[in-house]
Amino acid sequence: MTDQSAEAPLAAPVLDAEEARKARNEKIMKIAKWALPSLVLILAIGAWQAYVMIAQVPHYILPSPWKVAVTLVQDWPVLWPALLITGRLTLLALILAVLGGVLLSVAFTQSRWIEMSLFPYAVILQVTPVVAIAPLLQIYVDSAFAAALICAWIVAFFPILSNTIIGLKSADHNLQDLFTIYEASAWQRLRFLSGPSALPYFLGGLKIAGGLALIGAVVAEFVIGRAGTGLGLASTLLEASYRFNFGRLYAALVLISLMGVVIFALMSVVSHLCLYRWHESALKREN
Repeated sequence: MTDQSAEAPLAAPVLDAEEARKARNEKIMKIAKWALPSLVLILAIGAWQAYVMIAQVPHYILPSPWKVAVTLVQDWPVLWPALLITGRLTLLALILAVLGGVLLSVAFTQSRWIEMSLFPYAVILQVTPVVAIAPLLQIYVDSAFAAALICAWIVAFFPILSNTIIGLKSADHNLQDLFTIYEASAWQRLRFLSGPSALPYFLGGLKIAGGLALIGAVVAEFVIGRAGTGLGLASTLLEASYRFNFGRLYAALVLISLMGVVIFALMSVVSHLCLYRWHESALKREN
């Protein structure tokens, strides 16, 4: 009895120390998650600035980060409307891709005949380069914005469709048998079984489609914007290259990159909010 009572108080400090160590490590990892990429970015920008200054590189060959920042501020009245156009184009393409992809996924999983009839054409749209489709759309579609929207939608559509189909077909077979025993309707199966099962797959496809929608929008603007249609950031970037305005070119490129980062961050937040309470991929694990 004496030995057991002596060991009990010793166990508590050990557990407290272990919990404190885990909490400290978790705090360090949270700081490092943001500090390390920021440090790499600062070092890269510093090296870029130092190289331009030491090698005396002309601004029409490689502008310095300071030159890009100054141009970003000075040309903001030009860049901001272009940013809005590209952002609207990307957002609309993503929304249409989600609506079309989810609806077609449900239709494909509910009917084998529909899937066999239409899925090959979805694959054809995916594997056909958008740069080959854009000139044709420019001929047959009067609005340059609508033509660019179709191009961006084509690029973003397939990841939503493919991932959601996989998710809808990944429901546990035992649960499917249980729903069959209770004579669940097709709507009940979709709402309470297939839908929750497909959600992580859909959100994974959404992350991919968000970036692809921006890529499709930029590529469409490059191709369609050559006719002087004055679309978004890609057209501004192309025009700046023709005028040898490399400060504006790099400023537009920075804005495109930042838009891609923001889209990915927003999709990650949406995925976390939808999954963090119940799905294994988002649950916090003990170290």
